[in-house]
Amino acid sequence: MAPKAGVKPKAPARMVTKDIGGDKNGGKRTVRVKRLPRYYPTEDRPRKLVNRRKCFSEHKHKLRTSITPGTVLILVAGRHKGKRVVFLKQLKSGLLLVTGPFHLNACPLRRINQIYCIATKTKIDISGVKLPDRLNDEYFRRKQLKKPKHTEGEIFDTKKEEYSVSDERKEDQKNVDTQILDAIKKNPEKKYLFGYLGAMFSLGSKQFPHKMVF
Repeated sequence: MAPKAGVKPKAPARMVTKDIGGDKNGGKRTVRVKRLPRYYPTEDRPRKLVNRRKCFSEHKHKLRTSITPGTVLILVAGRHKGKRVVFLKQLKSGLLLVTGPFHLNACPLRRINQIYCIATKTKIDISGVKLPDRLNDEYFRRKQLKKPKHTEGEIFDTKKEEYSVSDERKEDQKNVDTQILDAIKKNPEKKYLFGYLGAMFSLGSKQFPHKMVF
């Protein structure tokens, strides 16, 4: 039946009397309907969990003022650490597109985070270099290699597919490097630039990076 108008409904009972068996237990005991938590919370009201972390692609990627197209960078991490490369442009993801060139130090077209680069004062005029439009983040995305299936081929044919450089990437590498090398040849200090880009960066004894001018 619905409660009468103006009459407040009774609150549910918090305590209940239960019969307890045994001669020494007293017969009856008053217990709570809902047990209290064993541990008390550190906060009266729990805070709402908000995921404040953003993906790398959603970050604001502000390029350092010392890095401009044509600037020679020193890589300090990754497979090609210690090599000097030429900065070409910044991609939408915020990563930097660089090249060795490959003919000088075997560093191909690749992406690198600017926190792993040391910007030098050496700069090459690449205003006449035309980069292919397809050089974007999707171009450098890692391809998943297919695993062999036992149903196909022979039973013991379990060799995993190996990565191989595509003809498209070889063509782009050759095209960009040719233009970069031509730009270096136009520089009056081309002889020193070829040796500078081909040499590895290293620190000797009593050489401190924070006291050096790159």
